[in-house]
Amino acid sequence: MVRPSFPKTIFEFNQWFPNEDACIKFMIQSRWPDGFVCPRCGFNQYYWKEARKLLQCKQCRYQTSVTAGTIMHRSKMPLTMWFQAAYQVTTSTPGKSALQFQRQVGVSYETAFTMLHKLRAAMVRPRRDMLSGLIEVDETYIGGEREGKTGRGAAGKVIVAGAVDTRDKYANRIRLVVIPDVTQKTLTDFIRSNVIEGSTIITDDWVGYNRLEASNYHHFVSPDGLIHIHRVFSNLKTWLLGTHHGSVSKQHLQAYLNEYTFRFNRRGTPMAAFQTVLGLAKERLSPTYEGLYGVAKGKELWVHPTNPIGR
Repeated sequence: MVRPSFPKTIFEFNQWFPNEDACIKFMIQSRWPDGFVCPRCGFNQYYWKEARKLLQCKQCRYQTSVTAGTIMHRSKMPLTMWFQAAYQVTTSTPGKSALQFQRQVGVSYETAFTMLHKLRAAMVRPRRDMLSGLIEVDETYIGGEREGKTGRGAAGKVIVAGAVDTRDKYANRIRLVVIPDVTQKTLTDFIRSNVIEGSTIITDDWVGYNRLEASNYHHFVSPDGLIHIHRVFSNLKTWLLGTHHGSVSKQHLQAYLNEYTFRFNRRGTPMAAFQTVLGLAKERLSPTYEGLYGVAKGKELWVHPTNPIGR
């Protein structure tokens, strides 16, 4: 049985999810599309405990929370607000910044920031498929203009490795990962973690890619440039400038890359993305406050509007 469908407009959304009970019903359908199964004994019938919003197994009496294991578990925010955040993040073309969400729903900036980052954490599927076929790979530097050296080795910026597989001359899926350097080992490890062996890797002439043949990949240096991955990098920086005003912290940059990747890879099915976020949430524990903020907060990075591509 497929999971429940999803409203296609904001008007339908508000009709579908006017209160907590409607959200709970949708969560039950999403988490157990073939009917409830007790996680302890496997029995398929339950009592609904209204006072605590729990499902209690009729056989072993084990109680299960609808939100257990999801990003919403033990949250003090109502499900209606979580659903609204998920809807805005997954269906709004440019995404949603914490400041925009704060203004729209009337919560503190810290609450908006935490909710959106928890949703971003749920966008990463633990065992997602690797890229295959014809792959363009390159790196870019996220950050504004700095004095001194430009390109590889530039100071004050964060390096992002990117890969995009192509289908019929069009970009299909992407992977974006923050990396510490552009050494041969780092770049090869990035490719091994994201691309199936035997695929064809197309890069520029940087020496860090010289040993890919020894790692069971077919490697070619493109004489005409890397059109698809450079377009991905350009659009990524435009998105950071437009939605997040060009300012993101080093500490949380990977979360923003995960969101951009999620949007790109599901750009043809934007309404399905909402269900994907809720469906993945049950496979991942919610990140902690320390995990989101850390002890040492990262410095801000600025993507300069006159230097959207960079190196």
